[in-house]
Amino acid sequence: MTPPEPDFLTPNIADLRSALHDAFGFSELRAGQREAIEAVMAGRNVLAVMPTGSGKSLCYQLPAIVRGGLTVVVSPLVALMRDQVAALRLNDIAAATINSDLSREENVRTWYAVRDGYVRLLYLSPERLMTDRMLAALEKLDVDLFAIDEAHCISQWGPAFRPEYAMLADLRTRFPGTPIIGLTATADGATREDIEQRMFGGDVVKIITGFDRPNLSLGVMLKNNWKVQVADFIEERKGASGIVYCLSRRKTEEVAVMLRDKGHKALAFHAGMDSIEKAATQNRFMSEPGIVMVATIAFGMGIDKPDIRYVLHTDLPASPEAYYQEIGRAGRDGAPADTMLFYGLDDIRMRRLFIEEAETPDEHKRREHKRLDSLIAYCEAPDCRRRMLLRYFGEVTEAACGNCDLCLDPVETMDGTREANITLAVVQGTGNRFGVAHIISVLRGKSNEKIEQQGHDRLDVYGAGAAKGKKEWQGIIRQMVASGLLEIDVSGYGGIMITMAGVAMTRGEGEFRYRPDRIVKTPSRRSRAVAVKDEVLDVVGNELLAVLKAKRLRLAEARGVPAYVIFSDKSLADMAVKRPVTRDEFAGVFGVGEAKLRDFADIFLETIANN
Repeated sequence: MTPPEPDFLTPNIADLRSALHDAFGFSELRAGQREAIEAVMAGRNVLAVMPTGSGKSLCYQLPAIVRGGLTVVVSPLVALMRDQVAALRLNDIAAATINSDLSREENVRTWYAVRDGYVRLLYLSPERLMTDRMLAALEKLDVDLFAIDEAHCISQWGPAFRPEYAMLADLRTRFPGTPIIGLTATADGATREDIEQRMFGGDVVKIITGFDRPNLSLGVMLKNNWKVQVADFIEERKGASGIVYCLSRRKTEEVAVMLRDKGHKALAFHAGMDSIEKAATQNRFMSEPGIVMVATIAFGMGIDKPDIRYVLHTDLPASPEAYYQEIGRAGRDGAPADTMLFYGLDDIRMRRLFIEEAETPDEHKRREHKRLDSLIAYCEAPDCRRRMLLRYFGEVTEAACGNCDLCLDPVETMDGTREANITLAVVQGTGNRFGVAHIISVLRGKSNEKIEQQGHDRLDVYGAGAAKGKKEWQGIIRQMVASGLLEIDVSGYGGIMITMAGVAMTRGEGEFRYRPDRIVKTPSRRSRAVAVKDEVLDVVGNELLAVLKAKRLRLAEARGVPAYVIFSDKSLADMAVKRPVTRDEFAGVFGVGEAKLRDFADIFLETIANN
């Protein structure tokens, strides 16, 4: 047998505090990390629901170092496994992965290292782990902990259910004495309860630290020439890494071409690409700065690139969970990042149609419709969006966030009860089967062949809304749909129908308020995320930061790893502030553990001294 390479060796670290500093270069744990780690160290099962970018991985990586034995990490993507293993090895932590992208010889060699006790963290996909052969092999070893990343995939009610994840429940019976930690940033109450029962049989320590990501700005904008809106948004953030989500494969290609024509480094990513092309595209995004990834939801689960400065949705996501998961890929380094969602009535129709056409039980469809209702309400929120989003996940806060479009540029709501009633009368008078355009034409008293043939020009409310323009009526009807007074007939031809709540309003029950649409783009508030700089740096410091980033990129390219694996932006900013001269001073930089002190101190000290 070929002996393992030195990078499989793990330092012998005595306790949590020294491990935290020596291996990772951190001085303290974040909220939730300590509780999760203590529970794992005590041999308890744990379900940790923590925001994206909150350091969930440390909840199993630190115990793996301190406890010894083998920690098996279940991860959904090969690329994520590869990057996490690379990052751990740079810290002299014995990590490895067995996956389909590696040759049989490489996987066999890694297994020998695992078998012989040289590996502390083994990363596997659920499909690889849950084979009889792998389970039987692991049963012969000292498996100390199972860590399940993206644990919401276990639940049938989760936003990204993967049947392969459901098989993980068998680990409780195959390894009865081994604790399991499940980690997710995306789980509402129903999903958490389902995970608790499926994965843990109710025997689990729950740690929920909250869902707020205050560094993310939140914005929603009505679609109005969406291509121009996308181009303007990206142009304001030129040179920054970002993700643009599109609903279809065709649209990702179209938007990527449009952005490249405007001088941006834009790539398309979707499920129709072959595995080699997808891997190359993802690798470029992870390692090269300033890439715009234009993608379907096929891209993103498990993406852990810290310096993504924005996430833009060109279409309505499927649910609040999906939306939160997707925007959560921005700003994982804690620095400011922007999110924007473009949205219109047709988005609602398409999402309703997708739910109805899915081959799922009726109960699942009802849950998905309710989730969509909540996301639509978020889009139509009259005030602080963050407060509404957090409320969905069970986190109640009264204070406005000050970092969403409605806090920064408040809107006034108007009494639209009259407008709602005449709209309901037109919808009812036309038989609950015509689309928005026809309804608006009748409201405005327009004359065309279709209206005359149907006799809709003889309705009592014909022309009752002539004082308002087409776009204003579009906004009112969209908000009536969002409020549940009207619904779209997705089983027919997309006609508008009155709901029971709408019928109640026609009887004089309740009122309707709406906010006028901003047809013109809101004034640009130049993003703080455009070029992230540490606010304590002076001009010289920011110049040094740029030099340090260039040095980091060259080192990363030489090693074939993403730049952030060498040092995070936060570490480089700390270097630029402290300007260390000696190795002892360099050891005090954020994120500098023993291995990085050994491997990189002289390189970066020389760079700092020369600048």
